[in-house]
Amino acid sequence: MGRLSWRLATVAEVRPETGRVVTLALEVPGWDGHLPGQHVDVRLTAEDGYQAERAYSIASSPDGSRVELAVERLEDGEVSPYLAGELRAGDQLELRGPVGGYFVWEPDRGGPLLLVAGGSGVVPLMAMLRRRAAAGSQVPARLLYSSRTLEDVIFREELERLAAAEDGLTVTYALTRAQPAGWTGYARRIDAVMLEEVGWRPGERPLAYVCGPTRLVEAVAGHLVALGHDPSRVRTERFGPTGVP
Repeated sequence: MGRLSWRLATVAEVRPETGRVVTLALEVPGWDGHLPGQHVDVRLTAEDGYQAERAYSIASSPDGSRVELAVERLEDGEVSPYLAGELRAGDQLELRGPVGGYFVWEPDRGGPLLLVAGGSGVVPLMAMLRRRAAAGSQVPARLLYSSRTLEDVIFREELERLAAAEDGLTVTYALTRAQPAGWTGYARRIDAVMLEEVGWRPGERPLAYVCGPTRLVEAVAGHLVALGHDPSRVRTERFGPTGVP
């Protein structure tokens, strides 16, 4: 079966990440693996035959035995309320993939890495960080993550655990809607000043991966180029306006 053929996946676990986001751990027979940054297409079919498809980034490292997707429940969504609210272990869904070859990273591609995420745009970047950790890579990496609140940070405990390993990864949050008492970090949207303070200097030639809502991605990519970064080393992945942090 080719990677672009539909296949049945079985839900092994539904794991809450935030109040609106869950991780779906899937058993996929015949899965040949993926690269960090790739995504899959998910298809749901109603009893009357109506079908709906959505693309979801893969959150898991290729080293694992399962394919993990992080799904944010959108109240006006057609697919996400079912995936993030009704799906249970043992249920099945259709998927195909992995898809994509541009927005991917493996440790042998080097760095330093600058990862910039907005909201659920952290998902494919998490796959990269998980792969980095599993491979024991020492490639220097910096994650700048824009989120509405600290409670909305997806994979927060794991990110803080990875950063505490002291293997060259730093994680910085920018909280745009509300901040906890005593917060001393960034409390605004990502801007050029923030990227200059958190990111690498252009002369260090970082590989930059930017993922999130279209407005954020376009702004960040524009700032990086204006700061002198090589456009060929800035890779972007975006989704619609929903969930702009």
